[in-house]
Amino acid sequence: MHYLEPLFNPKNIAIIGASHHEGKIGHTVVKNIVDSGYKGRIYPVNPKGGEILGNKVYKNISEIEEDVDLSIIVVPARITVDVIDEVAKKSKFIIVITSGFSEVGNIEGEKKLIENAKKYGARVLGPNVFGIYSAKPPVNATFGPSKIKRGNVAVISQSGALGIAMIGKASEENMGLSAIVSIGNKADLTEAEILSYLFNDNLTKVVFLYIEGLENGREFLEIVRNKPSNKSIIVLKAGRSKAGAKAVASHTGSLAGSDIVFDSALRQVGILRADTLEDGLNWVASVALSPPPKGKNVVIVTNGGGLGVIAADACEKYGLKLFDDMKILKKTFEDVMPEFGSYKNPVDITGQAGGKEYRMALEKAFNEPNIHSILALYCDRGDAQMEEIKKALIEVSKKYSNKPALYTIFGGEGASSIIQALKREGIPAFSDVEDAVSSLYALYKVNERKEEGKLEKIEMKEDKISEIIERARKEGRRKLLSNEAKEILKQAGIDVPEFFVARNIEEAIKLANKIGYPVAMKVLSEDIIHKTDVGGVILNIENDKEVADAYEAIIESCKRNVPKAVIKGVEITKMLEKGLETIIGATNDASFGKVVMFGLGGIYVEVMKDVSFRVAPVPKKEIRRMLREIESYPLLTGIRGEKSKDLDSLVDTIYRIGILVTKFDEIIELDINPLILYEKGAKVADARMVIEVKK
Repeated sequence: MHYLEPLFNPKNIAIIGASHHEGKIGHTVVKNIVDSGYKGRIYPVNPKGGEILGNKVYKNISEIEEDVDLSIIVVPARITVDVIDEVAKKSKFIIVITSGFSEVGNIEGEKKLIENAKKYGARVLGPNVFGIYSAKPPVNATFGPSKIKRGNVAVISQSGALGIAMIGKASEENMGLSAIVSIGNKADLTEAEILSYLFNDNLTKVVFLYIEGLENGREFLEIVRNKPSNKSIIVLKAGRSKAGAKAVASHTGSLAGSDIVFDSALRQVGILRADTLEDGLNWVASVALSPPPKGKNVVIVTNGGGLGVIAADACEKYGLKLFDDMKILKKTFEDVMPEFGSYKNPVDITGQAGGKEYRMALEKAFNEPNIHSILALYCDRGDAQMEEIKKALIEVSKKYSNKPALYTIFGGEGASSIIQALKREGIPAFSDVEDAVSSLYALYKVNERKEEGKLEKIEMKEDKISEIIERARKEGRRKLLSNEAKEILKQAGIDVPEFFVARNIEEAIKLANKIGYPVAMKVLSEDIIHKTDVGGVILNIENDKEVADAYEAIIESCKRNVPKAVIKGVEITKMLEKGLETIIGATNDASFGKVVMFGLGGIYVEVMKDVSFRVAPVPKKEIRRMLREIESYPLLTGIRGEKSKDLDSLVDTIYRIGILVTKFDEIIELDINPLILYEKGAKVADARMVIEVKK
């Protein structure tokens, strides 16, 4: 049994702050529990005593003789903190409906609330929530609408107002709920824990999650990775703005707005994210009401050519495959097709089609094994056929449940009445073609089997990496020198061309000859991040005289432009041949911890910000998906006669970076910029790292 079972299926409930007065939250909660048909024992608690809705009122929770599975607190914040010890002594779970805590700056009050509850082993949902509905008992322990239809959709909402509105919307859409949970301030119980219960709940088929922030991202992803294959999750997260992202020195950090990382993390584990509330609700309803598609072939059946074309365009937009085998299409629909109709998908059975024709066409589509999903469209002709059409669509949908079928009815009042009738029968129906196609897309996406692949063991010289990091820490340095960063990458098994550090001209000439011309020279200073901007980089040096001149020029230019910079010398390395410049990075995300980034260098990262992210460590199979996400991916595979770059070497480098930053948590920022990619091999041209210095 899941440890949250007493929260969702309590044998008894106490309501602290239960009110005798209608309209008060403390009365509404009791009334909703009673009206929901809850069969367990109800214990209203109020110092005045008496009776509420036929239930004896206890003056104090300590008067209740048995332990309580679930207590609901609806007294003011100050009193809540005062009574939490008493409630926690008797209760397994506590729902704190009361607001007035961290959401208004009362952080200390909230902290004390949770600490005191945990002293007695009680868990808290909230504070600042509207309650919980669970279809299992059933029980409606909210102050929202009283009537909730039982079904297979679970809703988790961080917003109380939106959650309450969702109950009303679900009722309007005839959507049945298995649970609805308000998580509020998430001071104790989190959406990840609630998800872990719902993924084990037999009633729940699809979970709709609305969140505004996610603190425990790794736990969340792990729970989703391990969810049963017959469960789906759709997420709506508010706040796509990068306003909250910190501007940091590394490219990776500055590009890693919280939303782009969140989006990438969801994609990594196959979670479907809705952009709008309308999309989210449409998708949830369609997934809840439809069987999973058994193949990719979609057929559009329509009585209007224009509507069919719009649907076909939308299918292309969402990447849905329109079935195009004309031989099978003709064989399937020839008995119902008028002389001037069209077998070509969209299948146009023409404007004269009535209920009989729609019934025949849809039955044939349901019975043809090569057709896996159906989009049925009907344009209102404004005649008496509407009732016949409605009856045909409902009867066919009820008869067949072997494949998904979504309906669009376009027109006036008659069309609206058909849509509502279909919804009442639990059939996905829309007034807009785009909504229907979008919902079919969602149905395909949530049923994709997401396999990230396994992590492979690799060798890296961890002792030497630790030595470099500890040496910098002892010197109190957060920013590693570029030669230190390169050495770490080299010890991690990444291809770093030979490099040395010169501290005078004579040493520079000697080392350049050891490497072999041409060479590149770069200033070595933790105070200078963008070396090129201050004259700290000189490339294509061909002889001893050029080395001497370059050394002097670099030192003079950097001292002039950054007079306070501490210069440790000049790094000399082999001048690399031209190749495709890429960037690989890693940074810390507030929700997900270590994340890795990939993009093409130059304008692609500086201006276009054409990058992709993943939560580290990243299996190689997932890295290949990560590469395909950038718009400039064709440059990696070869265009205009160019040969493909060495993607295996690129994948291996990204993989090693993910392992490196996971093993060495103290590396908080990392950039390889650029990593030069060739037809064979990938080489580090420059690198920087920032470590966390122990306090």
